[in-house]
Order: sequence, then C-alpha cells, then structure tokens
Amino acid sequence: MGTFVTLAEVLEARGSPLDEDEVWCLLLATTEALLDISKKGSGNICNVLSPGSMLLSANGSLAFKSCARYEDVASYKAPEVQQGHPASSRTAAEKMVVYSLGMTFYWCVDYRLPQNQPVHLSSELEGLLLSMCEDVAARRTDLLSVLEACELHHRTTMLLPAERLIRQLVEEVYRNSADHTPVAENGSELTDRSQMIRHRLHSKI
Repeated sequence: MGTFVTLAEVLEARGSPLDEDEVWCLLLATTEALLDISKKGSGNICNVLSPGSMLLSANGSLAFKSCARYEDVASYKAPEVQQGHPASSRTAAEKMVVYSLGMTFYWCVDYRLPQNQPVHLSSELEGLLLSMCEDVAARRTDLLSVLEACELHHRTTMLLPAERLIRQLVEEVYRNSADHTPVAENGSELTDRSQMIRHRLHSKI
C-alpha cells in the first residue's frame, strides 16, 4: 500500500463530493504548495493538475505527480495550454495551473451529482472557482489572490487544519477500499465528468 493516495481515489472511496469546508482547506494547502514550487522557477511547476495527479499523504502533506506520469487530463488544461502556447513567464505558468486547480476542485464538488442537480456552494467559493476557471488568462485570478481569499476565509471560520483533514481523507481511502485499486490511471471518468463541468461553468460565466 502506497504512502500517497490521489484526490480522485478519495472521491472514489467516498462516492460523494467534497463538502465546502474540505474544499477551502485543500485549496489553501494546495495553493501554498504550488506557490512554494513556483518560487523555485516556472520550470518546476507543472501547468496541468487533475484529481488524478494531486497526491495526499498519510502524514498530512501534499505532492503532485510529474507532468509525464499521467494522461487523460485534456479537460483540465487551460485554453492557452490546449492551444499550444508555452508559459512565457512565471505568471503565465501560474495562470495555467490556476485553471487546472479550479477545474479540479469544481470536479470535487460536482462528483457524481446528477446532471440536472445544481452544485450547492456559497457565492464566495463559487465566485473564486469561476475566477480560477476564466478562459481568458488575462482575466483569470492568480495563485496569490487564491491564497489570500483562502486565508481570509480561514480567519473568519473554524476549519480543521489542512494537515489533519488530509490525514483523515487518506484514512477514509484505506478504510473504504479493501483492495485499494487505483482509479487515477483510469482517466475516463475524470475526462467525461470534466467535460460536463466545462458546460456548467460556461453557463455561469
């Protein structure tokens, strides 16, 4: 049994979406981790994330699979990445990963909901995710702004420390998955669902 589980495996084991408090906690931890990577240079940050590439550790930490180690993430790519535009700066690279991050967490709150059932989010979180999934990079929010929004929310609410939540989510996977069959390598559900999410988002923007 591996040290890490993917975010996709967490949702598969649970069989239902993340709740809003869990999203705020994970979004804060993920943004902090990505900013730390970004500070080391744009070449160190992968511009595409997905539920199958985010790794949660039993010790409460986060990591990310390298870009070359997973597939079926086209729907999580920012429009400029799909069009083949390289990241010309650290800011451009961050904007690309912000889009993927927004799509990833929207997938987490939309997970296995019937297509005609709306996603129930506060206007605060929904507005943040929509700003992260803005098709035009110049209008898309950046990592620092996401971090500031998360920190502000955490100061005004009583949420679990991210490390404790991550440990709990990993424990859920181990407890509920007797054979611990990885779902991250089977990207069909990730891809199909994210196409639906794109339609939902575009109906809101």
